[in-house]
Amino acid sequence: MKTKQILVRYGELSTKGKNRSSFIGRLRDNIHHTFSDLGKLQIKAERDRMFINSDSEEDMEKVIARLPKVFGIQSFSPVTETELSLEAMQTAAVALIGKMDIQGKSFKVSVRRANKDFDLQKPEILHGIGSVVLRAYPELSVQMKNPDIELKVEIREKAAYMTAEVIKGAGGLPIGAGGKALLMLSGGLDSPVAGYHMLKRGVRLELIHFFSPPFTNDRAKEKVFDLAEKLSEFGSSVNLHVIPFTKLQQEVHKQVPDNITMTSTRRMMMRVADKVLEATDSKAIITGESLGQVASQTLESLYAINAVTSTPVLRPLISTDKLEIIDTAMRIGTHDISIRPYEDCCTIFTPANPKTKPKLEKVEFYEGFVAFYELIQEAVDEREIIKFPRPKKDKFEDIL
Repeated sequence: MKTKQILVRYGELSTKGKNRSSFIGRLRDNIHHTFSDLGKLQIKAERDRMFINSDSEEDMEKVIARLPKVFGIQSFSPVTETELSLEAMQTAAVALIGKMDIQGKSFKVSVRRANKDFDLQKPEILHGIGSVVLRAYPELSVQMKNPDIELKVEIREKAAYMTAEVIKGAGGLPIGAGGKALLMLSGGLDSPVAGYHMLKRGVRLELIHFFSPPFTNDRAKEKVFDLAEKLSEFGSSVNLHVIPFTKLQQEVHKQVPDNITMTSTRRMMMRVADKVLEATDSKAIITGESLGQVASQTLESLYAINAVTSTPVLRPLISTDKLEIIDTAMRIGTHDISIRPYEDCCTIFTPANPKTKPKLEKVEFYEGFVAFYELIQEAVDEREIIKFPRPKKDKFEDIL
């Protein structure tokens, strides 16, 4: 009994029209990327489903473990291959059902007899498998319409193929189907979650992080690196642009009154992001802002911040409360990284009494005394670019 094939169901992709094939092609490419470290996978994409095949059971186990993170998949099922005999199919059926939560569940067997030369007819296969399963698991009940568990058996020329388990996928659209955008990635809880939501809508990410040494240290930067690594696990590599932000931030605090420095700092970030966006051919800026969460996220603050750019600014968390954000961060694996106690540039210079309703004309007045565009261009030119996922470190590297 071997698992050599996985049946993939598309979900939302099935609603697409004439461009469905391009979405399916993108999903196939993303699966190849996600499992590029494994042996060669054979992927056959059809209109309504996809099949992943490998001769390695070990590789199949890794695919099953990691496939739930690939966007564009509604669900998938491991397919077990057995010999063409009733006894082999009965043994496989008992093993398959035994892996599942069956308490109080209903059950049925369905058979597709593609190999018409097989000795047994469809009713004989149904009865032979169903009776053995029910004897092994008397807690199951039989239900022919919409059962909780459907054991599907397909009789082909050289083997029988069986599947019962349906594993939930990540849903959404394949990464890259929605274009590319630039995520402003801090070390906090919100921005990685915002990035996750945009990945789910098929958006390929470039990342930008503002680093202000010596006020922020290398541990704070490493935290952001780990968040970038985590975001790269969802089916696409990402580039992180680390911006040296100290000069700009100090100039803002020198020139602008303390209570509006937060607004002005974020305006500088937007202006830097605009230039990086052009260099990466991105089409939008993504932030982790949630309306009213802090002083810089009121409508008045967002209006003043947005005034420096004509680029679309996407805020997927704008109506999400903090508890919802925390729940998502825990589910996608970014929570424990984000709560490490290393401050980023947004928190170290936070004024005691920031304006919640800054006046745009007042912010522009104070910024007008400095040629910030020169400092902005310098920060962009001196940025560090790191690609994620990073190459795996050899466990013996440190002792060689």
